[in-house]
Amino acid sequence: MPPRLRRLPHRSAGPFTLALARTPRARLLGLAGLRGVPPGTALVLGGTRSVHTCGMRFALDLVWLGRRGEPLRVDEGVGPRRLRACRGARAVAECRAGEGRALAATLRAGGSTLS
Repeated sequence: MPPRLRRLPHRSAGPFTLALARTPRARLLGLAGLRGVPPGTALVLGGTRSVHTCGMRFALDLVWLGRRGEPLRVDEGVGPRRLRACRGARAVAECRAGEGRALAATLRAGGSTLS
């Protein structure tokens, strides 16, 4: 796991490790500039309804989360330099392309609390 993510608080969700970006700096940096994230790792950005992928080097799956952490929608294979939004979202989990559906299913099954 990249050192930037290792320093963040974590939660487990089945086979996934969720790094929680709670500070303004962690939210600003996000996954930008990293070469990738390990399988089964996601970054959760709370309090947001939109994200951009400027500065990204790889595609992401975005799992949009509602008020109680329930998955609302999955945007798959979002490439660099894109903007995505989800009106009803309260948070988003960013993970490797191809892992979004599995993460959403895990969260739907009650695999974690994000608080």
